[in-house]
Amino acid sequence: MYDVSTRKQALALVAQGRSLNSASRETGISRAAIRSWQQRLEPLPRMAPPDPGPPADEQAYAYLLGLYLGDGCISAHPRSGYYLRIACADAWPGLMQLCREAITKVRPSIGVYSLQKEGYTMVTSYSRHWPHLFPQHGPGKKHERTIALEPWQQAIVDAHPWEFIRGLVHSDGCRITNWTTRLIAGERKRYEYPRYFFTNLSGDIIGLFTATLDRVGVEWRQANARNISIARKASVALMDTHVGPKH
Repeated sequence: MYDVSTRKQALALVAQGRSLNSASRETGISRAAIRSWQQRLEPLPRMAPPDPGPPADEQAYAYLLGLYLGDGCISAHPRSGYYLRIACADAWPGLMQLCREAITKVRPSIGVYSLQKEGYTMVTSYSRHWPHLFPQHGPGKKHERTIALEPWQQAIVDAHPWEFIRGLVHSDGCRITNWTTRLIAGERKRYEYPRYFFTNLSGDIIGLFTATLDRVGVEWRQANARNISIARKASVALMDTHVGPKH
C-alpha cells in the first residue's frame, strides 16, 4: 500500500506530461499501480493551484510570446490543465535551449520536456494557467481568427520589443544571404548582401511584427501578402545586433 502523498507525487508527474515509464522509474512505483490510480472512478481529492499571476520574467515572456505566435499552440489535457507546445526544428538546437529557458523563467515552478517528432522537437510544458498567459489561444488556426494583444501584453512588448521580434524571427523568420551581379570597371562581379525574412499567414501577426519593427527603427517592406523583407544595410545591422541568425 502507498500513502496519499506518494500517490499524489506519481500522479503529479504524469499530469506534467511524463510517461508512465518515466514516473515509475522516478518513484519506484510500478506502471500498473500508477495506471490504476489514473483510472479510479473516485480520484484523490485535490485543490486547483491558485493562478500564479503575471509572468515571472517579462523579458523572457516577450521572447516566448513571439515563439508562441509563430510556432506554438496550447491544447487541453484530457483530464485538466493545458499543454504549451512550441515546435522547434532539429536544425536549431540553440533555439530549443532558448525556448526551454524562456518557459522556465516565465514559470519557474513547472517542468519542461521535449517530444521528438520527425524533423522537429516539440518543447512542451504543462500548467492549468497557460491560457491566462496566452489569451490568443482559441479554436482553429491562428490565421483564421483575430490575433490581438491584451493591454498588459502590449505593455510588455513595448518594454522589450527586441525580445518579441527575436521570438517571432526565431519561429517564422530567417536570415539569408542574397546575391546579385554588378558591372564594376567593365567587369561583372558577384555582390552578396544579407537580409531577414519573416513569413506568416496571419495578417494580424504580421501587423504585430511590423508595428514593433517601426518602434525600434527597422525599415521593412512587404514582399507579398505573407512575407516581410528587411534588406536595408542599417536595418540589417540592427537586426544582427539584437536578433541574429538562428543556431
